[in-house]
Amino acid sequence: MTSSLLYIDPGTGSMLFSILIGATATLYFLARAAVLKLKFLFTGKKGTADVSAHKYVIYNEDKRYWNVFKPVLDSFEKHHTEVTYFTSYKNDEVFSSDYKFVKAEYIGEGNTAFAKLNLLSADIVLMTTPGLDVYQMKRSKNVKHYAHLEHSTGDATMYRLFGIDYFDSVLATGMYKEKDVRWLEEHRGIKHKEIVSVGCTYLDVYKEKMEKIPVEENHKFTVLLSPSWGPSAILSRYGEKLLDPLLQTGWNVIIRPHPQSKISEKEMLEKLTEKYKDNKNLIWDYNSENIYSMKKADIMISDFSGIIYDYTFLCDKPVMYVNSDMDLGPYDAYDVPGKTPWQVNAVHSFGIELKEDQFKNIAQVIQNASDSEELKKLRADAKAKAWEHQGNAGEEVYNFMIKKDKELEEKI
Repeated sequence: MTSSLLYIDPGTGSMLFSILIGATATLYFLARAAVLKLKFLFTGKKGTADVSAHKYVIYNEDKRYWNVFKPVLDSFEKHHTEVTYFTSYKNDEVFSSDYKFVKAEYIGEGNTAFAKLNLLSADIVLMTTPGLDVYQMKRSKNVKHYAHLEHSTGDATMYRLFGIDYFDSVLATGMYKEKDVRWLEEHRGIKHKEIVSVGCTYLDVYKEKMEKIPVEENHKFTVLLSPSWGPSAILSRYGEKLLDPLLQTGWNVIIRPHPQSKISEKEMLEKLTEKYKDNKNLIWDYNSENIYSMKKADIMISDFSGIIYDYTFLCDKPVMYVNSDMDLGPYDAYDVPGKTPWQVNAVHSFGIELKEDQFKNIAQVIQNASDSEELKKLRADAKAKAWEHQGNAGEEVYNFMIKKDKELEEKI
């Protein structure tokens, strides 16, 4: 007699787990809303789930996004306009900032934060968090407009599936992204959202900070290795095959692992750290900001990591890339026929390909990687396309929110 076992692959299991979490969170939010309604019923009061109505709300889910929101907060402060800033980071820099018109509040993490946000009463809510009305974060019926602020110059279809579908507007770094978003809207049968170019807030911050970093004295040629994470990423895929010949050059080498690698690839990082612990030319960079390593580097080697564009747009120096097969399955780009993400095409135009069979001669390959006028022009073209309104993104976002609120008032 044989018995059969039910097998669920990891991907399906993860999806089911997310659905379960989302369903549980939804039941919680509905129950809480019901309790609040009963409270108003028995007290004879009328009101909404969130009794404190807000005009402008900004939500920051993680400390990584402080530089995304700071220019926007600065603009609200400059114009003496009050804004409510909710954060899920207890030590958010907002609490040590001398703002008078930014009303900051820590609202917890995960479902604790979602419980407040899902019952929010506000005119406009701005966030970088994708997945509105997909998983745990639901639209509040008492919010008039949800705006998604992009925090990457990369392709708008490189969000996880349905990441920006249900926002009312997307504040993009450049209008080149509109075509693919419109295609997805048409083929998914969803409402067209407003797409506005506002620039890239965090790049504005980084540019200003980098200009203040002093030039390194007695500079030694430095290579910055900036991988993404996962089995296709350059560090996990090649590891010692690339690092051994690179360190043999005697140059300074900075390795800046992706933040997710510390979680998902901890064993791999520990192994490499132990092997090269005595190499004085190697630096492992885990700082929250990448600008210090980028300032030092003369050339960057990467794969499909978004840091390529930070480095290219801010430093205007050569980039080498190792081709990797990127699985588009989890992303919106997978639904667009024949889609190659913009950032892949862009780096292939202005970057220099580094092949595995060149690793053994990497010193010569890098020395021969001349920075031609043509590559400089292609870098400039990509920058102009993906990073519009340079230096003014915070003000552009502020103006959009003010204008949108006036439009909403006129509809009443």
